[in-house]
Amino acid sequence: MDYRHIARSYNELHKEEQMKKLEIISKHIKPKGLLLDIGAGTGISTSYFKDKATCISLDSCYELLEQSPCMKICAKAEKLPFKKKTFDVIISVTALHHSDLRKALKEIRRVAKSDAQIALTFFKRSKNIPEKLGGFKKIDEEKDVIFIRY
Repeated sequence: MDYRHIARSYNELHKEEQMKKLEIISKHIKPKGLLLDIGAGTGISTSYFKDKATCISLDSCYELLEQSPCMKICAKAEKLPFKKKTFDVIISVTALHHSDLRKALKEIRRVAKSDAQIALTFFKRSKNIPEKLGGFKKIDEEKDVIFIRY
């Protein structure tokens, strides 16, 4: 999906729904250190955690990213521009279904520290959703599936 055209109204359309997911995630992970938000959009998730960790918003849509209050990186989940074992926390809230999931998960594992906390959410109705992820707890919510490693 091309988000450039809805960039200015993105928060109005999606913030409430994302905040519900972030409340669930925050019951399971306690961000600290360096946090990467993949598919950050306008930075709703990074804003939520910015007082607890040093947050980086990553998205492939610059028009969304320019609204994020945190450090911004314009890139794709399939090719993360970071060294191995960089991040203490990685989150992706309802964004990875837009990626080549196999490549994105490989990149997430590459840039995550061995003890990194990771939270990934997917729309249940998405076609690009894993049944399970090794080492992750699966939380089945109303509209979403959330995978958490802590």
